[in-house]
Amino acid sequence: MATIALKDPRIQRNETVLPRKKPRIARVEDEHRDNASTTSEDRAAEDGHAPFSKTVFDGKRMRRAVARRTVDYNHDIQKWIKANPQDAIVLRPDSSFIVDMLPPSAYMYNPANAITTKYIHTSTNKFRCPVNVVRWTPEGRRLITGASSGEFTLWNGLTFNFETILQAHDSAVRAMKWSHNQEWMVTADHSGIIKYWQSNMNNLKMFQGHREAVRDISFSPNDTRFATCADDSLIKIWDFNQGIEEKALSGHGWDVKCVDWHPYKGLLASGSKDNLVKLWDPKTGKNLTTLHGHKNTIQGLAWNKNGNWLATAGRDQVIKIFDVRVMKEVESFRGHKKEVCSFAWHPIHERLFATGGSDGSLMFWLCGHEGPMGEQETAHDSNIWSLDWHPVGHILVTGSNDHTTRFWTRPRPGDDLTEKFVPLNQKDEKSSQEEDDHMQQQNNFMMQQPPPFRPHMQNVPPHIVQGQPPPFRPNNAKPIEANFFQQPPPFRPQMPPQDQMNTANRQPPPFRPPQQQNTRLDRDPRGDRDRRDDRRDDRRNDRHRDDRRDDRRNQRRRH
Repeated sequence: MATIALKDPRIQRNETVLPRKKPRIARVEDEHRDNASTTSEDRAAEDGHAPFSKTVFDGKRMRRAVARRTVDYNHDIQKWIKANPQDAIVLRPDSSFIVDMLPPSAYMYNPANAITTKYIHTSTNKFRCPVNVVRWTPEGRRLITGASSGEFTLWNGLTFNFETILQAHDSAVRAMKWSHNQEWMVTADHSGIIKYWQSNMNNLKMFQGHREAVRDISFSPNDTRFATCADDSLIKIWDFNQGIEEKALSGHGWDVKCVDWHPYKGLLASGSKDNLVKLWDPKTGKNLTTLHGHKNTIQGLAWNKNGNWLATAGRDQVIKIFDVRVMKEVESFRGHKKEVCSFAWHPIHERLFATGGSDGSLMFWLCGHEGPMGEQETAHDSNIWSLDWHPVGHILVTGSNDHTTRFWTRPRPGDDLTEKFVPLNQKDEKSSQEEDDHMQQQNNFMMQQPPPFRPHMQNVPPHIVQGQPPPFRPNNAKPIEANFFQQPPPFRPQMPPQDQMNTANRQPPPFRPPQQQNTRLDRDPRGDRDRRDDRRDDRRNDRHRDDRRDDRRNQRRRH
């Protein structure tokens, strides 16, 4: 016997009530349903009937198809987690396999899947100026760019749209660096000013760090100190909490362009305009060793995340990899046609890195391979001053002297891997050139006139019309009767009889072509009528003039 509500009329009639069997069609409860309100669906469920849109048949919910707002990675990520990474499924070159695409961290044994050669967007400020530094926020949701106007510009990391702009410095921004704990960002400008920023872009501290332009900033592994280098040939180590200078490292004979702290050791590396790479002990401030490998200024320098490789890029168009365990150069890369301006290691694949040239070229390299793995020769129209990878590693951002910030991503399955990026201005020039060529062809076609009509050339042999020499004829051959080059006689107008002409004053009549002869048929009768009226008016005026002259003569006679 089941407990039944007292309102059931069968209770009042003392009838035996058996428990109601559960329906075989399962009902799916809505998580966000308000229990206080009773809907038609609830009443239908109480009666044992679930709405058709929420019924389950054979374990599958029957519901209208709705486009998803996000990509569901659960299926692919589960396969990736459960399987051996070496047995990962290789992406097939077809657009239908885009759903199987995973982040670069899923392809640890295939760094080629992280080469970002596909152009996706260009961001430009309303006030155009060179972009000196680009940095992703630690979570990858926004991009911060530092320009020569001293402004910070924030761009959305998903849609690449403009979000906000901030006047951060009074001079050009030269360096930006996030701390390892992702809470602080330190920036420096061309006048040597150093500033502390929180993640919400709130400036908390500012002080004069160098007398010249600061070129680079690097944090220690524990974020308690950071190093800066400047054009005053000094490298300074600062206490982050107090903002006090601890040591000044002097040893370079010229401007220091780059500095980088070892990822987990007390070791500093710096590159200068004197073509030298120096390693420093930040505790004692002593120079440990000097690496001689470049023939020109060191433009970029960075430690690999494994801590063993030090990469340097210079104005001699060469990128070199040094192994600090043996203090020797292990590999060099040549491919840039002009000086190398920027360098960046990939955050996931330790053997992959990207470089930017002064001619606007963007190249991707893999340690162990001599040539570039990917290339965009026309990525920018001028120097690429800064590179930065997205924390996930699927997007690369470039900042250039041509006032633009461009985003590059991995080619999707089915995309053309050999496609080259063509800037918009070059596309306009190419399209305008093609349009001019098309118009020129049309004008040439319209200017072509049909050959003139030549009645006397109707029976001319083909070799004469085509300008070919006549066929060979012996001397005793009968000459050709027809003169194919005979011209028609000149036009001679009809002359009056000789007795009607004054031979003394006779002048030859003017030449009139047949289409210009003034015959009676060519005359306009309206024009003849006008001429007759003019002559009649002239005669009337002559009579009036004669009458007035006679009147004046008669008046004189009377007097």
